[in-house]
Amino acid sequence: MTLPTGAHELAEVNIARLKALLDSPQLKAFVDALDPVNAVADAADGFVWRLQSDSGNATDVPVLGDDWLIINLSTWRDPEALTAFMYQGQHRELLSRRHDWFERLTEAMTALWWVPAGHRPTAEEAESRLLHLREHGPTQHAFTLRTSFPPGISTGI
Repeated sequence: MTLPTGAHELAEVNIARLKALLDSPQLKAFVDALDPVNAVADAADGFVWRLQSDSGNATDVPVLGDDWLIINLSTWRDPEALTAFMYQGQHRELLSRRHDWFERLTEAMTALWWVPAGHRPTAEEAESRLLHLREHGPTQHAFTLRTSFPPGISTGI
């Protein structure tokens, strides 16, 4: 689903419910890996932008009114670039350990949607997309890698 360069970017949000406090020994390996993995993402082919607070990551950005949830929000050139980053190198290693650090949840924790190039989604926008996916399943408004849609005339922005 590679697109013409510059028209749209793929926004992605994923949230996770922590099993322990970020400063706990249980989450030390995860917290220690945040900066190195974010640096790899920042340099990845197709990476455009990621949400970060003054901390350099987004672990302190409130999401869905739940103090135990953390958010990752970014934009990418296309699904292929996002997938290439997700399933290789350090990020793949972290994915393999996610159940050590995060609760298993049954509802959707990841959503994708198209934004005009240069748009920087907010945490509130990401929450809205994720909740829409949970309620309606994959649609043009919010979808998954498994069930995706090309950019359309209505991006909801």
